[in-house]
Amino acid sequence: MKRAAASHRRAITADDLFTLKIVTSVSLSSDERKIGYTVEQIDYENNKYYTNIYMRDIVGGKTTQFTHGQHGDGRPIWSPDGAQIAFVSTREKKSGIYVMPSAGGAEKKIFEAEALIGEPTWHPDGKHLVMALRYRDSHFIKDEKKKQEPPVYRHITRLLYRLDGLGFLPQDPWQIYVLDIETGLTRKLTSGKRDNYSPALSPDGKLVAYVSNRAKDPDLDSLRDDLFVIPFSGGKEKLIPTPAGPIAGPVFSPNGRTIAYIGHANPDDAWGVTNFHVWTVGVIGAPKARDLTPKFDRMAVDQSITDLEDVHDKAMLNWSADGKRLFFLSSDTGTTNLYYVPASGGKPTRIFKGKCHIKGFSVNGKTQTAAIVHADLNNPGEIMTCPTQYGGEKRAKTLTDLNPQLRTTIKLGRTRDLMFQSFDGTEVQGFLLTPPFFKPGRKYPAILEIHGGPRTQYAFSFFHEMQLLAAQGYVVFYTNPRGGSGRGETWADAIAGGWGDLDYKDCMAAADYMESLKFVDAKRIGVTGGSYGGWMTNWIIGHTHRFKAAVTQRSVTDLISFTGSSDIGYAGSREFDGFPWTNKANYEKCSPIYYMEKVKTPVLIIHNERDLRCHIEQAEQMFVKLKVLGKTVEFVRFPDEPHGLSRHGRPDRRKARLEWILKWFSRYLK
Repeated sequence: MKRAAASHRRAITADDLFTLKIVTSVSLSSDERKIGYTVEQIDYENNKYYTNIYMRDIVGGKTTQFTHGQHGDGRPIWSPDGAQIAFVSTREKKSGIYVMPSAGGAEKKIFEAEALIGEPTWHPDGKHLVMALRYRDSHFIKDEKKKQEPPVYRHITRLLYRLDGLGFLPQDPWQIYVLDIETGLTRKLTSGKRDNYSPALSPDGKLVAYVSNRAKDPDLDSLRDDLFVIPFSGGKEKLIPTPAGPIAGPVFSPNGRTIAYIGHANPDDAWGVTNFHVWTVGVIGAPKARDLTPKFDRMAVDQSITDLEDVHDKAMLNWSADGKRLFFLSSDTGTTNLYYVPASGGKPTRIFKGKCHIKGFSVNGKTQTAAIVHADLNNPGEIMTCPTQYGGEKRAKTLTDLNPQLRTTIKLGRTRDLMFQSFDGTEVQGFLLTPPFFKPGRKYPAILEIHGGPRTQYAFSFFHEMQLLAAQGYVVFYTNPRGGSGRGETWADAIAGGWGDLDYKDCMAAADYMESLKFVDAKRIGVTGGSYGGWMTNWIIGHTHRFKAAVTQRSVTDLISFTGSSDIGYAGSREFDGFPWTNKANYEKCSPIYYMEKVKTPVLIIHNERDLRCHIEQAEQMFVKLKVLGKTVEFVRFPDEPHGLSRHGRPDRRKARLEWILKWFSRYLK
């Protein structure tokens, strides 16, 4: 496809965010002839997101929009015979499951409830769905004509009683249910006070596998999952012995004798250091659970991030039709690619190579073809197909063109991936983005961007925020320092026990690299980041004065108070060698709040008032201390927004956030 002449194109704007079409899921039919996929769009006037289902006929080349309206239709799944598609929708302000003919036609609502709905899966008989449900508290359910009101009080007994983006969690646990397609009636398969989730059906439909944490305190021991099976007809559950550790995405082999899952055997792991691998275990007796890829020093999940969606680290695992291979995603040095590993174990094979971000995939039927969501530095994602063999990228076909404006109307900045040396000679990956109408010989202001996590990675994936900054005349450098993902366990483990050493030094090496560039004005460099990236921004301005301006976003400032104020802060004991009351010195040492006296950099604090991951009290403490100390600081608060404002917040607030970042850097860097 040809690009328009550069002279006829313009730089990207904040409003262009609302024109983007984002693929959020993909599902291949059992005959490998059709692809169902979901596309999210933003209605800026009404401040809403909506997602519709589209169908692509691979053979005929025709694309049809299957659902319409401003709804949240997602997760389409094909019935065993391919005649129907089931999907989850948020129509009528409730969560529901709908079914529609795959040839087209009206959808039928078969289930609706005040509940959170897990991943539904079809029973082989095509007459039932199996799903996980978590019913909302009954005292919250009101007449639809009346305004919902909070309860008189909340009685809290668990550590994990709230979760960012969801708020206070229902008292009822996740349970597995069977849904009758014809009648819409449900039958409860599991019971008890513990969460039971991630159901998977055996090929003959007789067994349902699921995951549950039965530790004494599942919140403190959140990585001690167990695998169970229960008869589809109901009855007693059976434990499938697996090593202590997390379990995700269980799936039966085609012969029903084995279950594969993604996990590891380190229940005391820090925040995401130990590699998640592909494991298999016999359903009844032998073989014992084993890691198929023990020498593979990478995660078997997608760890790449963008600012266009929240999802990463999701377990995606599928068997080949002959039961000889298992397909999964893995992130490696800024890429996320599609792999397979032999069911007998061994070295994984990368099916789809390239500098890209495979956001999702689907295989079905004979599993000779994979449908994938393929993104890169200049495109948020397109639907592609490729063979499920080595070299699949050479025979890949692109089936959609969802965002042609990025190619025909907008001139994007040029992004180059590179390696630069840190203080000790270690090579660190970076992405250098220059303005779209770059002029040689000119010196530009620059911005260092730092990712959150810390165990995530910047990748070969489209980032609207980075492109917007470049469009405003900044050189943008975003890097993957030690402590992040994509480079193996040793790399991720480099900062466990205490942040602010190797990770900080790698960030300073990135600043050194920026200052060495002839087209960067070394006296006009800013720094920004969110979450852990906000923590690092706070740490940087308390340890160096080299940056002209800083924007810290949804950050952590005091790890001691973070332990209790964050929805998962108590899990930091595995990251910081104990709790604040057992290792107070380390928590203080790693908390930026104790270094605020040294700050000279003008800093803008951006935080969200419903952020339960990094509670707004973290920002409040920092603002008050800097203000009292007479530092240059301003505070922007976004009401009603959780942690992920930059990725999926209310559209007008997402735009306002971008505008505040631009205003601050314009004030001090231009």
